[in-house]
Order: sequence, then structure tokens, then C-alpha cells
Amino acid sequence: MPDPLNDLTAAVLAGPKYAAIVPELARRLAAAELAKGRSPKEALKATRNKLHQVGGAYLGGRMDYPDWADRLAAVSADPAALQAECRAILAAHASSRERLPILDDFYAAIFAALGPVNSVLDVACGLNPLTLPWLPPDLTYYGVDIYTDMTAFCDEFRARLGRPGRVWAADVLAQPPDTAVDVAFVFKTLPCLEQVDKDAGRTLLRALNAARLVVSFPVTSLGGRAKGMPANYAARFEALAAAEGWPIQPLNITGELVYLVEKG
Repeated sequence: MPDPLNDLTAAVLAGPKYAAIVPELARRLAAAELAKGRSPKEALKATRNKLHQVGGAYLGGRMDYPDWADRLAAVSADPAALQAECRAILAAHASSRERLPILDDFYAAIFAALGPVNSVLDVACGLNPLTLPWLPPDLTYYGVDIYTDMTAFCDEFRARLGRPGRVWAADVLAQPPDTAVDVAFVFKTLPCLEQVDKDAGRTLLRALNAARLVVSFPVTSLGGRAKGMPANYAARFEALAAAEGWPIQPLNITGELVYLVEKG
């Protein structure tokens, strides 16, 4: 017999922009749209719109992972050339591209505030694993995102550098990662997840198996407009942290709103 949810999920993943999305996320969002009584055509459009909001909007053009892997391998023995190649590839993802002008200061400020750290989980990491050359060399790095091809590429890069850890694909709201780490990075992620579920931020942060979090928010839209975003995000997040009883410390980083959170 026909299965509307199976058919809709397959249709969502058939689109080239969504083929590498972790299937569990596509299925969950498709089920939510069908539950609203939408027609298959309406549900397909709505599901793809949600996936665009949580991930697709940040990808720029063709993500040529095989070529990128070759380029990185060619410079892997030259630290300066490797950082330069990583910067060039990071520009393909809108979130990491915004951070390129402050990349050195960004991680310097974070690790100065954190002190010694042995392990990190990077939630909705995107291409962030390519910033491993800026992170402490003995750090165990875990990253998770919704794209199967992106995470495979990033995990290959991590392994080539000889860094312990793992990068994998998952629907972090349905399956919050339970990897125990010293700190979890949640960079510019909560606004995207809250496009799907307004309580997603609170749910995810509670679930993460880390005593400390570094949570950040964008200060402008993808189009470069501020639109009161820093004040709005600051008010909402500080209220969330206060309600949870989590002490927070704003970090002085130009270009991104960043908090160190003590979950305990």
C-alpha cells in the first residue's frame, strides 16, 4: 500500500540540495508537515523550506569535497599553507565565512576563558572541523551536523591531521549526542534549530553531556543587516540561562555574540 510519509521523505531527499541531509531529519520534518493536514505538494514545499532554514541557506554553490580533500592533502605538511587552504574552503559556508576575519581572535578568546580542555563536541559543526589547525593540538574533537557528505569530508580531514575524535551526521534534536566532553560548542546554531521548534535550544542544551558550553549567536543576518539581532538574542538567551540556573559569562569577541555557560 502507498505510504505517504515514505513517499514524501523520498521526494524531499530526491532534490539535489537535500540529498545529503540525514534521512531521519527529513522524515521527521515531513511527518510534522503531513500532520498539519497539508497536501503532499504543500508538505514537500514546507519540508524543503524548513531544511533550507536549518542548513541549506548557509551553503554556497557546489561543495566539491573530493577536490577540497586533494587540496588539503597537498599542503598537509605545511602549517601556514594548510591554514590558508582551510580559510579558502571555509568561505564556502556562510557561517564560517562570517567568522574568517576574526578566526584567530575568536578561538584565542574562547580557550583563554576555558583554560585547559581535553575534549570538545561541536554541535551543527558545518565546516568547523577545518578550524582544527587553530585549536589545541592535543584536543579530542567531536563534530556533528545534518549533512552526510560534509561530515564524511570533515572526518577524513580530522583523521588526516591525526586528531582523535569523530565527525558524524545526525538529527541532533531527535538524537542529541551523548558523548561526554569537557565543553560543547554551539556556534550560531540555536536560531536555526528554533526555526523548527521554538523550544529546541533549551532541549538541546539540557541534553548535551558537557559541564560547560560555549554558545554563540550571529550579530547580522546572512544579508549583513543587524536588525537588532544582538540585543534580541542576548535577552532571550540570558533569560533561558537564568531560568535553568546556569551562570554565564559574555566573551568580548567582536563580530559574534558569545557566552561561556557553566552547566555544572
